[in-house]
Formats: sequence, C-alpha cells, structure tokens
Amino acid sequence: MAMNYKCMNPFEFTLPTKIVYGPGCVGKLAEEIAAIGGRKPLVITDPGIVKAGIVAIITDFLDQSDIEYAVFDGVEANPKDVNAEAAAKIARQEGADFLIAVGGGSPIDCAKAVGVLLAHNAEFIKPYEGKTAATLPNPPLITIPTTSGTGSEITFSSVITDTKNKYKMTVKSPYTAATTAICDPELTISVPPAVTAATGVDALTHSIEGFTATCSEPIGDAAALYSIELIAGNLLRAYRDGSDLEARSNMLMASMLGGISFSHSDVASVHCIAEALGSMYDLPHGTCNAIFLPFVMEYNMLYCIDRYARVAAALGITFDTEEEGAAKAVEYVKQLTKDVELPTFASLDPDPTDFPALAEMAYKNGSNGSNPRPMETADYEALLKIVYEAGI
Repeated sequence: MAMNYKCMNPFEFTLPTKIVYGPGCVGKLAEEIAAIGGRKPLVITDPGIVKAGIVAIITDFLDQSDIEYAVFDGVEANPKDVNAEAAAKIARQEGADFLIAVGGGSPIDCAKAVGVLLAHNAEFIKPYEGKTAATLPNPPLITIPTTSGTGSEITFSSVITDTKNKYKMTVKSPYTAATTAICDPELTISVPPAVTAATGVDALTHSIEGFTATCSEPIGDAAALYSIELIAGNLLRAYRDGSDLEARSNMLMASMLGGISFSHSDVASVHCIAEALGSMYDLPHGTCNAIFLPFVMEYNMLYCIDRYARVAAALGITFDTEEEGAAKAVEYVKQLTKDVELPTFASLDPDPTDFPALAEMAYKNGSNGSNPRPMETADYEALLKIVYEAGI
C-alpha cells in the first residue's frame, strides 16, 4: 500500500523506565532493587494476585535476599483514592523507601498514586489530579505486571476513582513513571481465558486509540503498529491455550508497546466511555474497553480511513483501497471480540436510564478531544444505546 507522508509535527518523547523483559526475568528482582539502592519496599497488590500465589513468588525472592518488606493487598478493581491513601499511610508507618507493584493495572496505578502522596508528604490524592499538580519525583517504583493489557508498567498515568465525586480522575506526570518494569511472561500463564480476552483487547484498544488519536506522534505510532501485529498473531493462541509461553510472551510485549503508544499520544472515546462505566458501576475497565472498541471504530471510520487502513495492514488484512482496508479493520475487531467470547454490554446489566449521565461523563473526559471524530454528549448517548441494543 503506497503511503503519503507529510512533515512531522514537533514532539517530545520521554521514557524514564528501565524495561527488563523475558521469561524468568522476575528472578532479577534483587539485582534491580540493588540498582535503585532500595532498602525496604512496600509491595502493593490485590487479593486476587495473592490468591494466585504470585505475591508469594515475589516475597520469596525478597526473603532469599534478606530484604525486609511490607505488603499492602487492599487494592480494589478500578483503584480508589482511599486505597492509595491507606497504602501511603502503611508505607510511612513501615519506613518503606521504595514501592513494588504486582498485578494488573489496578495495583500499578495505585502504586503510582501512593508514590505521589509520599513524594509530596500528602494525605489525599485528589489535589494531584491532572497533568501539572505532581511536581516532585516519586520514590523508586518497580512494576511487575501479571496481565497483558494495561501497559501501566511503563506509562506516566495513574487512573484513580474519586469515591466522593464518583468519577475516574487521572494523575499524570513523568514523575509517576516506574523506575524499572520487570515484565516476565511466565507470571501471566495462570491468567484465565476470560481475563486474557478482556486484557488482550484492552491492549488492542490502547494501540488503536494511541495510533488514531489526534495528538499521535511517530515513535508511539511505530509501537502501536507493532503491538497490533503481535496481538493479531497471538491473542487467540493465548486465549485458547494459556500455557503457550510464546503467545503469552508476545502478548506481554504487545501490551507494553501499547502502553508506550497511548502514553505518548492519548486514548480517545472508547476510554471515555469505559471510564464513565467504571466510575458509575465499578465495571472492569479492560472489559468495557474491549466491548466498545469495534463500535467506536465504526463511528470513527470515515474520519481516519488512512489510519484504519494501516491498522488493517498490521492486522494482516489484504485490501486494494484504504476505504476497503478501514472497513475490514472494523469487521476484524468485531469478529475478534466474538472469537474470544467477550460479554455483551447488556449482560453487564447497565441501567438505560443512566445513559444520559454516562454520556455527559464521557463527554467531559479529558481524552474526548483526542478522538478522531468529534463526539458530543448526544453522540455518546446514542452510541451507548446502540451497543446496549446490540447485545439484547
């Protein structure tokens, strides 16, 4: 496919996180702790990761290296401000001088917020909402992802639920980025098929939205396209056989690349809707992204045909025109969500009378302006109805 290239817009690219990747690389934990000069970590995680035995793997390494530690395992799905504030209190009580986040996006995002609270000697996270409020370097943070979806291990953002106002706020700053991300695909082997599906399409959402956002930039674009290629070749394999280490390894890399893409670009309307649903119903973020991705792609298609055609090429689709490629990309993603048996929106039991409020929340999301096709409140409400009725 011949491409027309224009002059690049000016941009900046920062990635302060050291990435350690590969099967078994979690065994380098003590070495990485020594490299950052850490003395005592607070391990931040959630009950599911404890139950899966993954936290024990981490603490065994710490025990073997005679590293004293404390554990906070109270992170909830869609991490709450109260979770971060409670963890920060424990970190102070225990004298922790660095943090280790173990799990999916929830523990990792929580740990970033904890770091902001510790850096600023603050009790509450709310004042640090936005892109400019966090002004001091966080304590060192080691992230250890256990799912292939969020890319949070290398992003600058911490999405935290404001429990008082019932919406998801973002604390975003290069200061929140992890010092080191230890990305060991062996830790993702035990992820069940339904979670593999939702997190995998969540990673695809990050890459497609990062690539098509109005503020995309070329290094992030390259990461996004390679991420899409890896997901196309490996998500179904990982979903059908969780022990397939090659597929798991490629999906973890795809997730990380997707994180690089959207953190240096932005997300868009899929995330605006998913964050609204998470705020109102506490639904799994990755699942909401995955359900809405093909519908938002269909809505956007005529506004970014060239970009969707490049997505199609990364997905391995053959086509003759950009219009054909864009349309095939949308159909591919629709079929993929069926192949991995994602739930329907209606099966999550949303209340249609909430759609106007959800639409308004999505419209006010800070990423709304990055969507390639402008969306007003009425557009979000119409889309919510379409996706809801599609699953009845």
